[in-house]
Amino acid sequence: MATLLGTDIPIRPRARDEDAATPAAAATHRPVTGSVHSWDLSTGLDGPGSRFVAFLSGCPLTCLYCHNPDTWRMRDGKRTTADEVIAEAAKYTTFISAAGGGATVSGGEPLLQPVFTGELLHRLKHELALHTALDTSGHLGARATDALLRDVDLVLLDIKSWHPGTYEKVTGRPLAPTLDFARRLAALGKEVWVRFVLVPGLTDDPANVEGVARFAASLGNVPRVDVLPFHKLGEAKWDALGKDFTLRATPSPSPAQIADAKEIFAAQGLAAV
Repeated sequence: MATLLGTDIPIRPRARDEDAATPAAAATHRPVTGSVHSWDLSTGLDGPGSRFVAFLSGCPLTCLYCHNPDTWRMRDGKRTTADEVIAEAAKYTTFISAAGGGATVSGGEPLLQPVFTGELLHRLKHELALHTALDTSGHLGARATDALLRDVDLVLLDIKSWHPGTYEKVTGRPLAPTLDFARRLAALGKEVWVRFVLVPGLTDDPANVEGVARFAASLGNVPRVDVLPFHKLGEAKWDALGKDFTLRATPSPSPAQIADAKEIFAAQGLAAV
């Protein structure tokens, strides 16, 4: 069976969790399932307020600075029903609502499992009445149906670089699908927070930062940009998995470098945090 380049994720014409969401499956109440890495509560990192975050397994990107390389392979996750995830999220709805938060479906890359992701977002929004966010690279944005996106209040969109060559060096994938997805979200009027990881010597070139800033500002639906300083908190995971962490000698950006990047985004009228 063929696999996605850079991973051992199989390419199937139709995934099992997608089969589970067909009308025939719904009629027999077969549960929608997906591969889940973990879930957690977070504040200020995965959307506004305190949030329940479901981390799905599987990702087509192999980012050089990924702090969760253990989420790359779908087969390493736990097969989990949507019912189980919703039941877990329901434990925290009172706290989350009081804290002005919501729920985020993250990864890995959640759009690698679009039907499972869509089921979670729909039920989080309509059964639990939570603000919903989708955390994605946008590389598989074509897999997100309009119905799925209707259940998303906010998209956290990672734009890793403006220079296509740098983007491919960082992720192992082309930039164009992410930009196409961003334009589609703008056409739909969907709120987007852009995320940009600042890596010294890799993504911090002012022209590269300015390219991301100009593009984000042109969309008209990006009220905020998160400038995320590169860190090496995932280094131990790379080592445990026997993977070569090529950014081992790369320093985190200095406060001045972070401030300079934020000023570039601010110059385009974007709130950079």
